[in-house]
Amino acid sequence: MRPVIILLTFLFSSAALANEKTTDHVVERDSVVHFAKQYIGTPYLWGGQSEKGFDCSGFVYHVYTHFGIPVSRTSRGFKNKGVEVDLRRSCPGDIILFTGTNAAQRTIGHVGIVLQNDNGTIDFIHSSSSKKHYGVTVTRFNESGYVRRFLKVINILKS
Repeated sequence: MRPVIILLTFLFSSAALANEKTTDHVVERDSVVHFAKQYIGTPYLWGGQSEKGFDCSGFVYHVYTHFGIPVSRTSRGFKNKGVEVDLRRSCPGDIILFTGTNAAQRTIGHVGIVLQNDNGTIDFIHSSSSKKHYGVTVTRFNESGYVRRFLKVINILKS
């Protein structure tokens, strides 16, 4: 009887993994957040999109393509993507967009993933080149310099 249980478990697990890679299913927001958090501490690497190192868009690209969700490899490529979400209504798994380091240039230059929105207190995960928070890190939006660089939040996950 034991081999049957193992075989059924294997078949069920294989089917679940296969479904995880398709774009025709709903990806759980918690799955995106959990997957992204495992990279905290990974170093920043310009042009990086792997466990060896990430730049900001390479990190977002790595996370979403893991779930079979096509996203831009560059931060500017998010300009007309997804459905815009009010910042106060942002949810885990939404993508948060910022200007580059020059906030006066109102073009997308940095991206991250919303981890949580606790009554307007928003934490996001991103790969930062900052000397203070180098690599994949979690930042509290409301208490950061990113407030002045904020552009918008988008949802790319199916409901």
